[in-house]
Amino acid sequence: MLYAAYEAQRLTLDGARAASRVALETMDLLPSPFGDLDAVRRLRAAHQVFVDSAITHERLPFAIDKIGVETPAGAQVVAVHEEIVARTPFCTLLRFAKDLPEGAPPQPRVLLVAPLSGHFATMLTDTVRTMLPDHDVHITDWHNARDVGVEHGPFGLDELVDHVVDFLQVLGPRSHVLAVCQPCVPVLAAVAVLAEDRNVAQPASMTLVAGPVDVELSPTSVNTLARSGPPDWFRHTVVTPVPPPYDGAGRLVYPGFMQLAGFVAMNPKRHVDAHLGLIEALVASDEVQARSTRDFYDEYLAVSDLPAEVYLDTIAHIFQGNRLARGEYTWRGRRVHPERITRTGLLTIEGERDDICGPGQTMAAHDLCTRIPAYRRRHHLQAGVGHFGVFSGRRWAGQVYPVVRSFIAANS
Repeated sequence: MLYAAYEAQRLTLDGARAASRVALETMDLLPSPFGDLDAVRRLRAAHQVFVDSAITHERLPFAIDKIGVETPAGAQVVAVHEEIVARTPFCTLLRFAKDLPEGAPPQPRVLLVAPLSGHFATMLTDTVRTMLPDHDVHITDWHNARDVGVEHGPFGLDELVDHVVDFLQVLGPRSHVLAVCQPCVPVLAAVAVLAEDRNVAQPASMTLVAGPVDVELSPTSVNTLARSGPPDWFRHTVVTPVPPPYDGAGRLVYPGFMQLAGFVAMNPKRHVDAHLGLIEALVASDEVQARSTRDFYDEYLAVSDLPAEVYLDTIAHIFQGNRLARGEYTWRGRRVHPERITRTGLLTIEGERDDICGPGQTMAAHDLCTRIPAYRRRHHLQAGVGHFGVFSGRRWAGQVYPVVRSFIAANS
């Protein structure tokens, strides 16, 4: 019923947006000076913002086709093309291959594990673009669960750990892994499993960015909400089957539109102010500011459904049970031992103003990985940024990324 109600509402809004497009076309035909009147410009801007604010369910392109790199011959711009390295029903391992000149030294291979949190991996486009000049970047391009048929089975935290283990083996020895937000716990578990098995695919370094390793430290409103009811309450309230005609019809999911609503509800004023600012930018013909806001919301409003299993496992085992921090986390019925990690460097990164994953929650990984030598550890608390600022934007590129780059180089 939940998904069906959303689809009915979406059709109603689509009709309203069609009317707004007609209004825009009509205003475009107004002769001067009527079309230049302030009231008309404001009305046009409001209609444009409404038209552009539709929720979508399709992944946007990464749109990275070239990048500047340093080569023995100096700085060059090289072509970038996407390669599918591995694929499962739930994920594509995507490589951003660069046409480096002959004789250029190999770059560190990095597995960038994107969050399963209601958005597509393209939310990390800025992360990829920043890392690409210095690294051979691969990313977990998670599929929208509503497009995955039920015949492919469930996808929970165990399957997520499976994917990280398998993809690290595809990349091979001495690779590096960087996890953003939600997958920090399963990535740490995967590295611990590889270490205990003395698998040659153990990564040379592991960077955990703003992830809930120990949710009892600096709890946020997200932590409080995740503990507001028993797991069965979430199962019966926000989990819903995918309706026809989608390929995943019948699959239980936590819909991306629910996650988006939760994010917006955390700080509605910020989003209202952003859209009012967008209207003012359109009225003033400030294309730079308008494009910046639009680009953010184009990505923010592109939502992806989560498999119900990974959502409910995350609620039960990470947010409510805090099992990794308590030494109780298991994978395929097997206890996970972070203290077995000895050959992988550990970097943790947090944002001072993060209202999703509070400072201290990610740094807790150092207390679990007790056998990693001190000289192969580092923690970075980035001043002045919230959750998104530690992997996207000006502070990420100018202050956080240099720490990541240096750490990966030191552990290569």
